[in-house]
Amino acid sequence: MIKAIFFDFYYTLGVWNQPLEDIIQKIADRYAFDVDWERYADALPNLYADASGSDPKKHDILGTMQKIVNSYREFIKQLGVEEHIDQITWELLQSEHSLFAANNAILYPDTVSTLQTLKQDGYKLAIVSNWDTPLFPLLERLEIAHLFDTITASHDVRVRSAKPDAHIFEYTLKKIGVSAEETVHVGDTYEADIIGAQAVGIRPILIDRENLHPGKWHETVSNLTELQDLLNEASKTKL
Repeated sequence: MIKAIFFDFYYTLGVWNQPLEDIIQKIADRYAFDVDWERYADALPNLYADASGSDPKKHDILGTMQKIVNSYREFIKQLGVEEHIDQITWELLQSEHSLFAANNAILYPDTVSTLQTLKQDGYKLAIVSNWDTPLFPLLERLEIAHLFDTITASHDVRVRSAKPDAHIFEYTLKKIGVSAEETVHVGDTYEADIIGAQAVGIRPILIDRENLHPGKWHETVSNLTELQDLLNEASKTKL
């Protein structure tokens, strides 16, 4: 019997409201420089690889923040910026990164109603997210923090584990007092969410809102309304 549902956050419950390309163009217009868009696609993977992808077992939050600043600075340089690099770096961070631009985050239209329904149905809810800064303040601003029994972020000093590592899932299971067999995990990333959850015995469900991974996983939903239907069908099958 399923008693708990874990959720990833980004591209599962919420997303950033303003596309990165639009933010960069606005900054470019302010500083009168031409963006080298031909280099953008090559530069983009490096923007996040050294920052949000840092190993929480090796880097504390302040160390991770320094990596993020350095990563954004190098990204700006790769786009052809030669003047005011440090200042433009901070403007980009303040417009785009979760620590500085919390107001840019929005929830998907189906998020609140789904969480409220699941909560009313008696499920324990948790977030399990690879997130390089404290996540609770963001969810509090979005007015959904109170709906979760616990919120687990990878770079929390009490956790220091990123999906697909088993510890981040095991830590959350222990926090809310359920077994892996009683838990479902919903996320948008195959390697982190599906492989990670499956490895510890949690039932994984892939959410693919933009149909980027057709046929990738046998339990896939395109929105949270479909998740509710899937859980309801599973409950009926076991009756």
